[in-house]
Amino acid sequence: QLQASGGGLVQAGGSLTLSCAVSGSAVNHNDMGWYRQPPGETREFVGNILTSGLTRYADSVNGRFTISRDNAKNTMYLQMNRSKPEDTAVYFCNKWPVLPGPRTTWGQGTLVTVSS
Repeated sequence: QLQASGGGLVQAGGSLTLSCAVSGSAVNHNDMGWYRQPPGETREFVGNILTSGLTRYADSVNGRFTISRDNAKNTMYLQMNRSKPEDTAVYFCNKWPVLPGPRTTWGQGTLVTVSS
């Protein structure tokens, strides 16, 4: 199971750290990803971290967001820096890649609102 948390209200230019608590498996034994769904839009890829530790990001967040993990806490993180209003979305964590449609189960996500 995966549970994202840490969302809230942040001003443009500010920072926020999201957490993804992993249970049932080790966070470093799976390729993991962060995703987001802006209001009225479809869910999109934000970035991922592979079992090797390599990370990759969507162009829209590259250079501003950082994904990391703490193996001891079995938790993945998304550090959001220099936030923009267009980063406003519900953020989800899941394995990477995800299967399309109903073949992937999504948690509740955590809402991030960036005010201008």
